Amino acid sequence: MLVRDAMTTVVLTIGPDHTLRQAAALMSARRIGAAVVFDPDAGGLGILTERDILNSVGLGESPDTERAHAHTTTDVVFATPSWTLEDAARAMTHGGFRHLVVLDGDEPVGIVSVRDIIRCWAPARQPAPA
Repeated sequence: MLVRDAMTTVVLTIGPDHTLRQAAALMSARRIGAAVVFDPDAGGLGILTERDILNSVGLGESPDTERAHAHTTTDVVFATPSWTLEDAARAMTHGGFRHLVVLDGDEPVGIVSVRDIIRCWAPARQPAPA
């Protein structure tokens, strides 16, 4: 199975000056765990995850004043739609992250998460064992 078969195709893109609260609200409304941050001044695309927001709040930083650019990962590993899910899982395991931005050329076309991969690999939903 390929990344294109598992990825979420609705990509939330935010700017570097969004506050963490704004980013969190947008992510929560869409029930997603990551946003692509487009910052042409910092080299293009980065990723802001729920973990980045959680770490900031855990340090006592204000989500109303902290900006996405200060918490964005810019050294991003990108996948392509033609990667296998094994390739994606290997990259996530090696890098210690749970989301991959999927690019077609230079354009973000999706995000694949650990949850997306598990959903594809796990059998159809069955009741949990008692």
